[in-house]
Amino acid sequence: MTRSTTDEAAAPPLPSPKERRRLREAKSLSEEQVAEAVGVTRATVRSWETGRTSPRGRKRALYAKLIAPDPEPVPATRPKAVRRKERPERPAPAAEPVSVAPAPAPAPAAVAPAAVAPTSAREPVPTGSPTPEPAPTRSPVPASASAPPVPASAPPPPEAEPAVPRLSPDEAFDALYAHSAPGLVRQTYLLTGRRSLARESVERAFQLAWHRWPEVAVDRDPVGWVRAAAYEYAMSPWHRLRRVHRHPDAPPSEPARRALFEALLDLPPAYRRTLLLYDGVGLDLPETAAETEASTPAAAGRLEVARAAVAERLPELAAAASPAEQSELLQDRLGGLARAEHVPAPSPARAVRTGSEDKARLWTRAAIAFVALLIGATALTLHTAPTHYEQPVSPPERVGGVPPRGGPQKLTPQDLKLQKVLKEQLAHGPERLVPRIP
Repeated sequence: MTRSTTDEAAAPPLPSPKERRRLREAKSLSEEQVAEAVGVTRATVRSWETGRTSPRGRKRALYAKLIAPDPEPVPATRPKAVRRKERPERPAPAAEPVSVAPAPAPAPAAVAPAAVAPTSAREPVPTGSPTPEPAPTRSPVPASASAPPVPASAPPPPEAEPAVPRLSPDEAFDALYAHSAPGLVRQTYLLTGRRSLARESVERAFQLAWHRWPEVAVDRDPVGWVRAAAYEYAMSPWHRLRRVHRHPDAPPSEPARRALFEALLDLPPAYRRTLLLYDGVGLDLPETAAETEASTPAAAGRLEVARAAVAERLPELAAAASPAEQSELLQDRLGGLARAEHVPAPSPARAVRTGSEDKARLWTRAAIAFVALLIGATALTLHTAPTHYEQPVSPPERVGGVPPRGGPQKLTPQDLKLQKVLKEQLAHGPERLVPRIP
């Protein structure tokens, strides 16, 4: 366990998922080649490049070494800080090849030329900083000399860089929102053809970005992060079930813009998104493929099919001499269409941040309430549940040996005849024989 932890700690940090794909394609490596070299499947490599998972342990080290950019040749001159720390060294005799050896006296640790970071990891030199001067020329000294040569005077320290003001998370989010939100709303309108859905998609994407701001703030392309989230929400097929977003808005009145608008909406969503990212936003082909989660050849095929479909509606696009001229013309037409339409302005940044916080607070309270309800139901069940086994009631059985029911018997026909005669007589009964007195 300690060995694997040490390996992970020693492994170099990986770039962002988009940068991983760009570095792999810059080295002309396919996903199958990388998967075979690292010892994983092609699907695993694709998940690494889309950001769903990240390699670990030995595979992480192999993958980082495989896609690492080639280091540039190290200049012959050493940095000033190294020259100031090192002591002058004695050259070898003139008859032998010159080899720099460490000084006999202990000196501070110096940075070796092999430890210089590659170009991609180094920070660019500021414009106002002085250029490093070449190392001073040393005259050959006999080997028997006892005193080392006097070191050259240290160059003046570089000028201090102006301090960059640090922004709070709220200020950084507001700056990003004010810079990119209006343009993203217009791009999303070209993608969907619905103004209200475009605004809703961009605001939802920025709410998600504020909810995950620690991740978005350190991303290499925060605008691309928000753009991908807005496009995914806008292209969701569930919007067809909503009456307000069931049909696109009215097309432009100008014939050229109307033809371009209808040609865009007639394209499949994946082809429309690829065309908008490459010719509208201006991304290159690998970045377009990475954002659409497709391979570079697939993105190129979608782009060609989408351009051909749009060129059938726009004769001037079909008459372009080269693909570069066609791309510039299409980019100009898409920009004009986006600027000409009256797209609703997005909500203020503070309202978006407040909405994201309110939504997160609402979901948190709902989760807490659901857990409390589940705990209460469990406690009530435990309290009312029986603690011992109860014999179930046996099914009913027919009871026999019961005497017949008592009561008057059924009248016979003679009884019925007598009853009828009695009912016809007088109420006080038959007349009695009364003796007559003469």
